[in-house]
Amino acid sequence: MEFRLLGAVSFATETGELPLGPAKRRSLLAALLLRPNRPVPVEQLTATLWDHEPPPRARGVIQGHVSRLRALLTGADAEMFGVELVTQGTSYVLRMPESLLDAHRFEELVTLARSQRAPADAVAMYQEALSLWQGPALSGAYPSPPLQAAAHALEELRLASVEMLAGAYARLGEHNRAAAVLRAEAEAHPLRESLSAALMRELQRAGRRSEALDWFHRTRRLLADELGVDPGRELADAYGVALRGEGDGEAEAAASAPPPPAASVAPQGRSGQGPAATLPPETVDLLPRMPRGFHGRAGELTALSRAAAGEAPVCLVTGPAGVGKTALVVHWAHRNRAAFPGGLLYADLRGFSDTGEPTHLEVLREFLLALGVAPRRIPESANGASALYRSLAADRQLLVVLDNARGSEQVRELLPGGTRCVTVVTSRYRLRGLIASDAARPVPVDVLEPEDSTALLAAVLGKERVLAEAVGARRLVELCGGLPLALRVAAARLADQPDCSLRAMSAELDDESRRLSLLDVEDTGVRAALRLTVRRLPDDVAHHFAHLGRHPGTHVDRFTAAALAGTDPDTAEAALDRLTAAHLVTRAAPGRWTLHDLVRLYARGLDAGPDALHRVLDQTVATALAAADAAEPGDEECFSLPTDFRPPYAIREFADRDEAMDWYAAERDDLTLAATAADSAGLHGRTWRIVLGLWPQMVWRVHDGWTPLLQTALEAARADGDARAESRVLALLGWVLTEEGRTDEAVVHLEAAPVIAARAGDRRAEATALINLSLAQAALGSPEEAAEGCVQAAHLAREVGDRHTERLALHHLARHQLDTKQWQSALDTSMAALAVESTDASTASRVLLLTAGGEALIGMGDETEGIRRLETAADEGEASGYDEGAVRALGALLRVSADVGLRARYDTAMVRLAERT
Repeated sequence: MEFRLLGAVSFATETGELPLGPAKRRSLLAALLLRPNRPVPVEQLTATLWDHEPPPRARGVIQGHVSRLRALLTGADAEMFGVELVTQGTSYVLRMPESLLDAHRFEELVTLARSQRAPADAVAMYQEALSLWQGPALSGAYPSPPLQAAAHALEELRLASVEMLAGAYARLGEHNRAAAVLRAEAEAHPLRESLSAALMRELQRAGRRSEALDWFHRTRRLLADELGVDPGRELADAYGVALRGEGDGEAEAAASAPPPPAASVAPQGRSGQGPAATLPPETVDLLPRMPRGFHGRAGELTALSRAAAGEAPVCLVTGPAGVGKTALVVHWAHRNRAAFPGGLLYADLRGFSDTGEPTHLEVLREFLLALGVAPRRIPESANGASALYRSLAADRQLLVVLDNARGSEQVRELLPGGTRCVTVVTSRYRLRGLIASDAARPVPVDVLEPEDSTALLAAVLGKERVLAEAVGARRLVELCGGLPLALRVAAARLADQPDCSLRAMSAELDDESRRLSLLDVEDTGVRAALRLTVRRLPDDVAHHFAHLGRHPGTHVDRFTAAALAGTDPDTAEAALDRLTAAHLVTRAAPGRWTLHDLVRLYARGLDAGPDALHRVLDQTVATALAAADAAEPGDEECFSLPTDFRPPYAIREFADRDEAMDWYAAERDDLTLAATAADSAGLHGRTWRIVLGLWPQMVWRVHDGWTPLLQTALEAARADGDARAESRVLALLGWVLTEEGRTDEAVVHLEAAPVIAARAGDRRAEATALINLSLAQAALGSPEEAAEGCVQAAHLAREVGDRHTERLALHHLARHQLDTKQWQSALDTSMAALAVESTDASTASRVLLLTAGGEALIGMGDETEGIRRLETAADEGEASGYDEGAVRALGALLRVSADVGLRARYDTAMVRLAERT
C-alpha cells in the first residue's frame, strides 16, 4: 500500500489506485497525510476545504468525507498495513507507518544523500528521491491556502534537491550532466535566479562560456520585462565569472560549497503570489508585513515600477483616504525586494494621525540604527543625523518608503543621497512642492474597479459566498464606491455575521443616514480616515468643504461652491484647489469638481448652517435664467425672480447660445437634483423656476423623459399659487406629451393652459399655449382648428409686441396650411412671418419659414422658385449648424429631385442631428 502526495493525491494497493472521489475528499486526505499520526482538528480541516467562510453544515460535510475514506481503507484491508483513520475528540488521526508515504520517503532519501561523502552515492540517492515525483505536489486537491502553502514547500524542497544533484555531478566533474539537470528546471522556472546562476556556472565549467553568457542575457531580459528588476547578486557574480573566463580553481571551490537554501529564490511572478526573495542576513528590512487580500492594481504597480526607474527617483503615490496607498506600496516593495540589496527602510510619518508626527531626528535615528550605526555614534542634531544618513546611503542600493506624509517639508530631509536609491512617498495630498523641488514622479491611486472590488470582498468572505450572491455583491461594491477601506470594513462586518446576506447588508447601506456608521469598525473606518484629513485643512477650506455637503447635486463649479459657502467665486476656487490637492474633491472636467459618495456623506454630517441650500438654489435659479436668455434670447424673461430671492455674489455668464447649451448638457442631472431638493424642502417657487429654466434644453432634446420633472413643477406652481407659472408649465408639459405621442393626455393640459394664462392676464403665455395646443389638435386630425388657434395666438402676440411669439405662431400656421394643401395661404403666411421685425429673429426661424414658403411654391406648381428657396434654406441651415432645419429643407428638395448630392447632404445632416440629440 502506498499514499502519494508528490503528484496527484492518491493511495494505491497492488491492484492499482482506489477511487477517492471529489477534490474536497482528496483535500481532506492530503491534510491528514501532511500530519500523519498526529491529531488534525476539525477547524484545521475546515480551513483546508474552504477558502474563507465555510458553509453552515461544514462539520457534517467533513464527517461524510471521513466516513467514505474509512470505507475505502476498510475495503483495501488497510489494517493489515497498520493504517487506521480514527476520531480523537474533535480531531481525526490517520495512523500509519510513515514509510508508506512518498513524501516521507523523499525527505529521508534527500537527508541521506546530503550525508554522503562520495558524490556518486549522493547522485544515486538524489535520483531515487526525485523519481518519486509524478507531477506537481497535491494535484487534484482543492487549492485552499493551507494546501497551496504545503505544495509550495514540497516544490521548494524538490528544486533544492535538483540543485544539490547538480552540485554532486559537478563534484564528479560531470559538468555537462549538471548543466542538463539545471537547464530543464531553469527553463521551467525562468525567474528563479539561483537556478540560472548555477546553470551558468556549470556551463562555464563545461567550457560552454558563450551559452553561459547567452543564458544570463536571456534571464536579465526576463527579469526586466516581467518584474522590472535587475539581476541579483548571485546571478551577477556568475555573469562576472563567465565574462572573466574563470574556471577550474573557482569551479572546484564553488562545487564543494553547499547549495543555497530552498527559500532563497527570486519572486516567481509579478502577481506577488510567489515566494519573496530571502535577503542576506545583514540586509536591513523595516517593511511592514505583506498586505493580505491585495487584489488588482496592475496599472498602478506598473506605473510605480516605471516611476522607480532611473537615477535616485522619488515616487509620489497619492490618493484619497482609504484608497489603499500603503498596501500598494508595501506590496510593490515586497515583490521587488531583491532589487534592493542595500536594504529596505520604512517610516510612518503619521501625517494624518491622532498620535502626532515623529520628528526628523526620530526617523533618522531609526534608519541609522537599522543601517548599523552604533547608538553612541548617532549625532544629536537633525542636520548631523541627516548628513550621516546620506553618506551611508550614497553607496547603497536602498529602498526608502516614507508613508503618510503630510507635506513636502516633512519628506525632504529624509531623502537618501545615493544615486541607486529609490524613495517612495505616500500622501493624501498631491505635494506639488515635492514635485517642483525634487522632481517627484506622481503615481495617482483611485478607487478600485468593480471587478477588483468584488475580488477584495471574496478574499475576506470566500469566493463561494460572493458568487452565491453576485447581485448583492455588485450592489455592495457600488455603495462602497470602490473604496478599499469601505469594502474591507463591510466585509469584516459580514464575516462576523455569517448569517447576514450581502443583499441585507446592501439594504442597510442604502440608508444614507447610517452608511458611514456601518462603515466604521472599532477604530478603523471611512469616517475616522476622513476626519483626520479634514482636521488638517485651513479653516476657510474646511468651511467650504462642510458646505459642499449641502449641495443637492453631484458636481460643483466655482459659482456653486461660492453660493454654498457664502463667499465669492475666486475664494471658492482657491478652496476647491486645496481640496483637490487633499483628494477630498476630484476635478471631473475643467471648472467642474465632484465628491466621492462617501466623502459627500461625511461632508453632509458637518456643521454648515441652515442657509446653504437656500443660497445654492437661488444661485441655480439665477444661472438657469441666464442660460435660457442666452440660448433663446427674447424681450421677456421666462420668469421673474422670487420676492425673497437672495442674489449670489456672482453667477456664470454665457457668451452665446452654444455656451449655454453646453452648460445645460453638463448640468442636466444636477439641475434635476436641485429641483427635487427644492421640492422636498417645500420651496415651491424655486422648484418650478428651476424646471422652467430648462425649457431650451427640453426643446432641443424633447424625448429625454421630461414629463415626471414637469409634473413636479406643475404641482409646485399650484402649491405656490402662481397661475402664470402654472399656465406656462402646462403649455410646456402638453407640448412634451404631444412630441412623445401621448396626444390625448397633452390636450387636457393644453386646453387648460390658455384659459389659466388669460385669467392671470399673461397674454404672452396664452399665445404660447395656443400654439402648443394647435400642434396637438393637428396631430389629432384637426388642422383647421389648429390653424384658428395659431391665428388667435399671432393676434395676442402682436397686441403685446411679442414679435418672437408672433413669428412662431405664423410659422406653425403656415405648417398647418401646408398640411391642408392651402398653398397660397401658406406662402402668404410664411412671407408675412419673414416680414415681422424681431430683434431676436434667429437663423433657425428664417430657415423654417423659407422652407415653408418653398414647399408652398412647389405645391402651387412653381418648382423653380420653390427649389431656389429650399436650397437657400438648406444652405443657411448647414452654415449655421441648424441641422434640424437643414434636414427639413433637404427632405423637401428630395421629394422633387433625385440628386445624389442632395441625398449625401441630407444623410450627413441626419447623422449630425442624431449625434446631437
